[in-house]
Amino acid sequence: MTNSEFLLYKTSDNNVSINVQIQDETVWLTQEQMAELFSKSKPTINEHIKNIYTEKELSEEATMRKFGNSEFSTKPTNYYNLDVIISVGYRVKSLRGTQFRQWATKRLREYIIKGFTMDDERLKQGGGRYFRELLQRIRDIRSSERNLYQQVTDI
Repeated sequence: MTNSEFLLYKTSDNNVSINVQIQDETVWLTQEQMAELFSKSKPTINEHIKNIYTEKELSEEATMRKFGNSEFSTKPTNYYNLDVIISVGYRVKSLRGTQFRQWATKRLREYIIKGFTMDDERLKQGGGRYFRELLQRIRDIRSSERNLYQQVTDI
């Protein structure tokens, strides 16, 4: 993988920690990593991924990439992006899958009701360029408020 960042993901109970690769504004995991994340076997994860592609929920070309060589094999490893990870998370039946769905549903609910959702802890720690993007978006919103106010006072 070139031009990628690495992030260590840990579950809230610290039972699972996975080295997550971030590239092209998305997260990439292997089937093995998803199996560990959701506490399921690799064949189960593989079956869910095959069904996701067969049912045309997602496009394989858009969501799967082959990167580099592993320590044990000379052939490139398949990595799946965040869209696949989310889809698998909504299909697996395990405690980790349930925890994932609860977390994702909480975020989706917050977005639908409030119009936004934030990772407060990440932003408190600086948030990298995402914090700067958030500040710019807030400035844009504030600017549009001023324009609206000006239009109202011009009436």
